Amino acid sequence: PGWQIVTEDKTYTALSVIIAAGASPKRLNVPGEDKFRGRGVSYCATCDGALFKNKEVVVVGGGDTALEETLFLTRFAKKVTVIHRRNALRGTKILQERAFSNKNIEFAWDSVVAEIVGAGKVTGVKIKNVKTNAIADRLCDGIFVFVGYTPNTAFLKGLLPIDESGYIISDDNCLTSKAGIFAVGDCRKKILRQVVTACGEGATAAFNCQRFLETRITH
Repeated sequence: PGWQIVTEDKTYTALSVIIAAGASPKRLNVPGEDKFRGRGVSYCATCDGALFKNKEVVVVGGGDTALEETLFLTRFAKKVTVIHRRNALRGTKILQERAFSNKNIEFAWDSVVAEIVGAGKVTGVKIKNVKTNAIADRLCDGIFVFVGYTPNTAFLKGLLPIDESGYIISDDNCLTSKAGIFAVGDCRKKILRQVVTACGEGATAAFNCQRFLETRITH
């Protein structure tokens, strides 16, 4: 009884499994993104924002995460340009109001990044207008990409119920539909994805996992 976990070189057996596979930031898949990753291309403002003190940066995205990270970046960067493929933001009203009222934030509407350019590190981006197809060059020292996340759950298809975006469906105790399998962190369907919530879910799952095992061992 229990589960088998098959890796590239080993197979493990367990009565219970806690899945904490996380999620990966979606990429732009444009020229220069791989080349300059870690050299001006970032997917985390709280991780890398301080590296761009008094510099100009670009943010790609228009949702809550993009706006929150944009506002955070204004603590360091002297100018932040938000590039959004539509002519209106998707973020909540309060975040939009804060962004629009910040004099260090500019917007490039109806636009996408066509290429990231540089020499050793990012020096600019090529922006394409989705309505006119016109290409414009914009100088910047870094680019932050916030266009969503992809949960690392492809290996679970057919085993557990996942939603249309690939997130694992579980209850308040982090238990999935399969006995003994728990899901925590960014791979789990939930409203708030932050380190503090992932830690709390880890504790919840560990506690309920212990109770599950005690029941199994007793019987």
